[in-house]
Parts: sequence; structure tokens; C-alpha cells
Amino acid sequence: MTFYIFLIACAAAASTGIIFKPGSWYESLQKPRFTPPNWLFPVAWTTIYLLLAWAGYRLTLIPGSETVLALWAAQIALNTLWTPVFFGAHRILAGMIIISLLWLVVAAMVVLGIQLDLITGLILFPYLVWLTVASALNFSILRHNR
Repeated sequence: MTFYIFLIACAAAASTGIIFKPGSWYESLQKPRFTPPNWLFPVAWTTIYLLLAWAGYRLTLIPGSETVLALWAAQIALNTLWTPVFFGAHRILAGMIIISLLWLVVAAMVVLGIQLDLITGLILFPYLVWLTVASALNFSILRHNR
């Protein structure tokens, strides 16, 4: 049952991508060469959300995981916020601030997760890698689309 609570939270975050689609505004932006192909975004995020739900569930089984669970809650809130700010409001700088905070929270979550349980930390690691790419993409878009 606990896994499904985390999965529902991830689905709520994912729903912002359905509501606030990239659209023609995003297509018109100057983007870097390392921009992933459009088909990769839903594949990557679906995988990450499933891993996030699994990691959240695993954390509930580990004594002393309260801080990492609090970080889990913070990251899902920031994750949910980024899409409407960037794609909905077209606020590239605000999106950069949000994704930077998100990256820091997830980095802390990975480090603390590894300390508590290596498997859980490794489950979270792909999220940090993907956020690194997304942050670089957001930064490049900010830099080249004033």
C-alpha cells in the first residue's frame, strides 16, 4: 500500500507534463546540440517516477530515514512546480532556480540514501543524472533565449 502512495505522488507530478506541454514555444527556443530527442523525455520521466516511488517505499522500511523522506517530499514538490513555471508560464530563469534547488535536494537525497541503504541510493542515482542533463538544458536555454 505504501508504494502506491509514492506512486500517486509521482503520478501527480507527472500530470503537470500532460497539462503544460512544451508546445510551439519550446520548439521555437534555441537549444543546445545535446538536447535529447523528444521521445526520450516521457521514457526517462516514466522510468524515474517508477524508481522514485520504489525508493520512497524502500525508505519507509529503513529506520532513521526521516531526513531522506523529507527530502523526497521536497523534491516531488519542486519537481511538480518546475513544469508549470517553465512550460506554462515560460519563466526560464525561475525554472532555472527551481531546477537548481531540485538538483541540490536530489543530490542530498542520493548521498544520504546511499549512507542508509546502497540499493536505495543507487535507485535514486539515475534521477540525479537526468536532472544534471535537464539543468544544463535549462541553463543553455536561459543563456541563449533572452
